[in-house]
Amino acid sequence: MAFLLPLGLIAQHEHDLLEKKHKGTLYAAWGYNKDWFSKSDIHISDHTTGNYDFTLYDVKAIDNPDLTYIFNTDISIPQFIYRVGYYFNDKHNLGVEIGFDHAKYIMVRSQQAHIKGSLNGEPVDKDTLIQPRFLLFEHTNGANFLMASLLKRTIWLQSKNGKHVLNYVLKPGIGVVIPKTDVTLFGKRRDNVYHIAGYVAGLDVSLRYEYTKHWFAETGFKGCFANYMNVLTVGDAKANHKFYALEFLFCFGYALPL
Repeated sequence: MAFLLPLGLIAQHEHDLLEKKHKGTLYAAWGYNKDWFSKSDIHISDHTTGNYDFTLYDVKAIDNPDLTYIFNTDISIPQFIYRVGYYFNDKHNLGVEIGFDHAKYIMVRSQQAHIKGSLNGEPVDKDTLIQPRFLLFEHTNGANFLMASLLKRTIWLQSKNGKHVLNYVLKPGIGVVIPKTDVTLFGKRRDNVYHIAGYVAGLDVSLRYEYTKHWFAETGFKGCFANYMNVLTVGDAKANHKFYALEFLFCFGYALPL
């Protein structure tokens, strides 16, 4: 039986070498989101093709997830998200992730707001009812947060055979906003192109269920601050505004150990 001891040591050594070759885990995921937005001050100005410079204060907005589209037609129409990430093979369970959140920001129609500035060279400073013929302001084809995040994964529960693992994950991140803004202003409409308009920063707190180290589902909330500094509107007019957002997220994905 003594000759079995060195054989056992050789097998253990080979196993350790295989473990060392496992550098990390690459994953990709797809899912959907629901959003809530804080009030924002929307500033719009044009001194070239128009003559106005005004701010609407405490404007309310909603999203439009319409998850019924998932079961009826193109799955990319609702408010989708996608993630591509990599977990390092270290004891701290750290990683990095690139994420894109397609969220719809829609200014509530016919709402009361305070307007201040100038219209056609005339000063204005009053409360007003914002009618659609005056202004419709929507990042309808996406407020669109593109973010790079750090990952910190902590195991919460794990089955004895290791096939079922429940983690919670923290994801602080920063990035850019890439809106496609649909605006109607003074009766003129323009559905603009995608462009980088500002920046976003946030924190995602999620639960992640992993099955057999490959398949996983993840859900949680993300709070973020988005600053749109250069929004395209009608003619040469530009807009800017900033707001806080709370997102509910859920996604499904596949992980590949490398």
